[in-house]
Amino acid sequence: MPPPGTVFPIPPPDSPFATIGCMWPVAPAPPNPPTPSGPSSGSSSGHPAPGGGRAGINYLHPKEFTLINLLKGVDKPWENAPVTGTSLKVTPFRVPTNYTVAYLIERLSKTDGKGLEIVEVYERGDGHWGKGTNIPHNSGGAKKVITEYGWTARRGASENGLEPVEVFNPTMLDTGTLDDEKNLKRQLHAWRWRRARRKTDLPADEIRTAAELIKGVWPANTDLQYKAVTLEEPLKAEAVPYLEAEHNGESAPSIDRKAFVSYYLRNTNKFHEAIVNLSENRVESNVRLGNNVHAPGDAEEIVAIERVALEDEAVKAEVAKLQLPEGTVVVCDPWIYGSDGVNDDERMWQCFLYIRDPKNSDEADSNHYALPLAISPVISSDTMKVIRVDLLPTGADNTIKETQPLKIQAPNEYIPEAQALRTDLKPLNVVQPEGASFTVTQQGTSSIIEWQKWSFRVGFNQREGMVLYNVHYDGRSLFYRLSLSDMNIPYADPRHPFHKKSAFDLGDVGAGITANNLKLGCDCLGSIHYLNGIVSTDKGEPLQMDNVICVHEQDAGIGWKHTNYRTGRAAVVRNRELVLQSIITVANYEYILAFMFNQAGELIYEVRATGILSTQPIDEGVEVPWGTVVHPGVLATYHQHIFSLRVDPMIDGHSNRLVYDEAVPMPRDAFNPHGTGYTTKETVITHSGGYDTNYDTNRTFKIQNTSSRNPINNKPVAYKIHAPPFQKMLADAASFNHARAEFADHNVYAVAHRDGELYAGGKYTNQSRGGTGVRSWAARRDDLVDADVVVFVQFGINHIPRVEDFPVMPCEIIKVALKPVNFFDRNPAIDVPPSSQDSNRSVLLGEAQALAHRQPASGVEATVDGKGDVCCASKL
Repeated sequence: MPPPGTVFPIPPPDSPFATIGCMWPVAPAPPNPPTPSGPSSGSSSGHPAPGGGRAGINYLHPKEFTLINLLKGVDKPWENAPVTGTSLKVTPFRVPTNYTVAYLIERLSKTDGKGLEIVEVYERGDGHWGKGTNIPHNSGGAKKVITEYGWTARRGASENGLEPVEVFNPTMLDTGTLDDEKNLKRQLHAWRWRRARRKTDLPADEIRTAAELIKGVWPANTDLQYKAVTLEEPLKAEAVPYLEAEHNGESAPSIDRKAFVSYYLRNTNKFHEAIVNLSENRVESNVRLGNNVHAPGDAEEIVAIERVALEDEAVKAEVAKLQLPEGTVVVCDPWIYGSDGVNDDERMWQCFLYIRDPKNSDEADSNHYALPLAISPVISSDTMKVIRVDLLPTGADNTIKETQPLKIQAPNEYIPEAQALRTDLKPLNVVQPEGASFTVTQQGTSSIIEWQKWSFRVGFNQREGMVLYNVHYDGRSLFYRLSLSDMNIPYADPRHPFHKKSAFDLGDVGAGITANNLKLGCDCLGSIHYLNGIVSTDKGEPLQMDNVICVHEQDAGIGWKHTNYRTGRAAVVRNRELVLQSIITVANYEYILAFMFNQAGELIYEVRATGILSTQPIDEGVEVPWGTVVHPGVLATYHQHIFSLRVDPMIDGHSNRLVYDEAVPMPRDAFNPHGTGYTTKETVITHSGGYDTNYDTNRTFKIQNTSSRNPINNKPVAYKIHAPPFQKMLADAASFNHARAEFADHNVYAVAHRDGELYAGGKYTNQSRGGTGVRSWAARRDDLVDADVVVFVQFGINHIPRVEDFPVMPCEIIKVALKPVNFFDRNPAIDVPPSSQDSNRSVLLGEAQALAHRQPASGVEATVDGKGDVCCASKL
């Protein structure tokens, strides 16, 4: 490394002038570099001149520096765990914030940087390291100033600072250092390890701190049951300047960190929510909520409910009447109780029982949904005791029969070892020989992702799971926040207790706490980056959720193509997508949730529904009009899946409006004598409310910014919403199901932004009564013209089960697309490199040669001659 005090010039990235700074190991306070009053003498080649000068440049000392720690001594620390501080060499550098990454690499390596790269790393807090952004010297990302990666003056600052930047590259030089620097390095090293732990453990520390602060307001030994300890998102008015500064590489304003906490006094109905200011280490608010406001379930509670149900004497007595074979395993599926207004003020669980195949009881993965029982315990959450045992109707009406010895049907297994698997399937590999095209920068519990002109921040929380923030394309703002806001699954069986089956899988449980570890299976293919999350337990402890989001690229077919039939030349581009995928398992069902970005500026939200149907027993030979018999003795009830995607736009800014276009026929008149003409009509939505699509008029909703105009046609820039048709909620408008699912009756809801209004079905959906969701917010009749608009987009499936959906249903796929309309000045994917055999490496099967296939070249052209006349001539 160069000695302390060495002055390096920085070439200007975009300016004819450059500021010059110093980069040195932190050692003694650096001397002020020379600041010539005029241009320096020296070489005019553009390379650093002797003495640190370059001809024609005024040299200025930069106002800000960042602290960068260069790690060496362990090859690829993210692949070696644990790595201790003694096994790493750490050289801290104070680096001017006006450096580009390429120039930083050159200065660290004392070379021209060719073939080198720099990797940001971060410590997870237990000696394990993670890999962040990887920036090759010759990449476009290396042309960026380091602040664009969040390497700002706050990194390593002594007061109110963030942790230093940690970078790794084994090829970087590491020469001797001064004696008086060694002591400072040891001090800084110890400080860095403490800060690095706070960086990754900070979310865990925050969860513990918030839980302890809440516990401190109660008498000693008060047992609290925490339902959520998660981030209380900052006010939008505070967050927008922060994100804008971050996006522009500027110093971001300070925002207090706050936690949202909901909890019970354990084994009571006393439910509270609180806000904890973590920056000030105090409880800001702590209130007990009113009647009919109940918390969601959680993993610990569900396991406890299963145990209560299966150990209850009344349940055991009822199961004994079935006269099951010795060793038969009984399985319990707890369901949120639901609401019908009949003795349902108390928070309860309705449990459904099944058995595993008695001939294979040791198989924990046996499909118990193929063997349902007609016994259903109801459990009080307050007392954790069985209130009653319901017997389920198994005929075509409401008749309840006494429990009789069970006629056990044949099993219906899904696990591969129970199948005769196909033997003629050849491998299909996804190979990216040069790695992925995206970069991921870890920042605390969130990550910043950049890919093909897209940039955005990814977060993860207990309820929504994956959330996107600050979405930009080619530097232009598109969306402030995107998330799956809610979902509702109402069932069609009108009989007790099935009439209450109306699950809110996000509000009743949560997409965060039910997320799968994707690294365990083949859920994602190609060059994959995994993101982790942290949620809380019922004890107020942090729970690490590993690999809950996978980031990868996929080929999505042809992006665009044209063949000039005159020459036979084809121009074709493949459509590559960036996919962020999370998978949740909610008891029997799986949802594969994905944000997908393409190179044409389009963003897609995709849901794939799979898993196992929720089943119930049915007598042999009986059919009912609200369900399908999918296996002997097994009924799968009709049900709907209704999703709500929350879109908080900032289309070229936060002043937006919602409009819809309709295609309408022109009147038949003298101008349109053949009746073939049609036009479009635009309608501005002026006030909040629920709105519906009209497929007869091709009604299309668009989010516009009228203050930003397309340079080609002067139309307002916009993004349109493409959502598939779906049947809105079929439950009666006076029913509890309809009242609770406030989003399920319209294709689109639009409201003015208000902080805290994130969940379309309301904050608390468990046994809810309605009145706290988007339908209620829309009733305010907010002014939506050129305002801070929020749009809730509904989509879904009416699932009429079929035998082919059992034992596991094939994926049902639905997508919502957000597409640019007059936002760009041409096809934004026009600059994607063309598809070619050199890059795709396709192979021809068989020995026969492929025949060329194209339309005959006409060779006929029209040419304008020197007189301005046009003539046609054949070139054949």
